[in-house]
Amino acid sequence: MTRVIAAGVAVIDFVFRLDEVPEPGQKYRAREAMIVGGGCAANAAVTISRLGGEAVLAARTGDDMIGDMVVSGLEEERVDCSLVKRHRGKRTSYSSVVIDAHGERNIVAFRDEAMDFGAEWLVRDMPDEFDAALADTRWPEGAHALMEGARQRGVPGIIDGEAPVREAPEALKSASHIAFSAQGLLDYCGHEDFEAGLRQAADETDAWVCVTNGADGAYWWDGEKVRHVPTFTVETVDTLGAGDVWHGAFALMLAKGMQEPEAIRYANAVSAIKCTQFGGRTGIPSGQTVNDFLKENPSCT
Repeated sequence: MTRVIAAGVAVIDFVFRLDEVPEPGQKYRAREAMIVGGGCAANAAVTISRLGGEAVLAARTGDDMIGDMVVSGLEEERVDCSLVKRHRGKRTSYSSVVIDAHGERNIVAFRDEAMDFGAEWLVRDMPDEFDAALADTRWPEGAHALMEGARQRGVPGIIDGEAPVREAPEALKSASHIAFSAQGLLDYCGHEDFEAGLRQAADETDAWVCVTNGADGAYWWDGEKVRHVPTFTVETVDTLGAGDVWHGAFALMLAKGMQEPEAIRYANAVSAIKCTQFGGRTGIPSGQTVNDFLKENPSCT
């Protein structure tokens, strides 16, 4: 089985579905609500597992009730949590998420800034063998450690380039692949020109680079110009975690030896399917569902 290690943030999301984004000082009754696991790396790990890969999560949590919920939820998804470090007396990250009638979301997140960011234990306990590594930038030390581990083993090391990206400069320079969100690329280069931004990122990091742009699909730099891989048309219900899911699918496909453009197309499909259901990671599809979807949708929009 293809093994991918994901390092970064794992949280619990308290998700509320409303007709519109709330106004200050008002009370609202949610049309629907759900408590679900979240976080960039954790959602990616669940995606890898549901798609048939072996997912290992490296993350930091507190020893509180929220941390118990994080770990138990991941273990139910067959994610290996042996590299989840529980910090005594610290609080696990959690978020309040409001989703409007169009599927767009607003997030208020909390994390315990007093929790140790060190990753020496990850370097020590990292498995000898894995097929790819994926890290978000929320835990820079962990991302750097994992990207170095991937480089030493000669396997793909992918950074989920979500803002704030430049908080993890060592990880960016160690990665073989950086997949930015549009906001992440803007944070990195300071402007909205995808071609100039990707060229700059490739020159500065020497990594293969791309940027995801929601319903517009993804753009990647081939060394001379930007190329585009469109996404699929679906009825969007909930975009929460769509980028995390995309990165998990992309990393797994690279681990399996798929070339980047095809891995992008596959990840576009997985993310699109996820967006058709309410509840964050609840909508992550199985590998068979994705294969059936691709057969029915041979062309992107």
